Amino acid sequence: MMKVKIYHNPACGTSRNVLAKLHEHGIQPDIIEYLKTPPTREELLDLIKKSGKPVRHFLREKAEPYAELGLADEAIGDDALLDAMIKHPVLINRPIVVTDKGVALCRPAEIVEQLI
Repeated sequence: MMKVKIYHNPACGTSRNVLAKLHEHGIQPDIIEYLKTPPTREELLDLIKKSGKPVRHFLREKAEPYAELGLADEAIGDDALLDAMIKHPVLINRPIVVTDKGVALCRPAEIVEQLI
């Protein structure tokens, strides 16, 4: 059986939908409620690198500190974005799913089908 991990926020509808899709496929993932147990900077960077997407792709723009911190400024580099995401885990977009097939931010929820 494939090992699956989901960085999950139970208050997020998309995150709940992705978790439900995993369960529909008979998958019982390791669930990490990342707001309670945030990834380390190294773990987050590793997830992002394995996804093949830029750091900004994983940045949640609707989170309150996004505008407050001026993170829309494209001149802000990856290191500063990562620092902000680690300091304010609510800035990490979700759900992030990790399987043997790869890592992806599953927004929209259907993206999870590519990983299972």
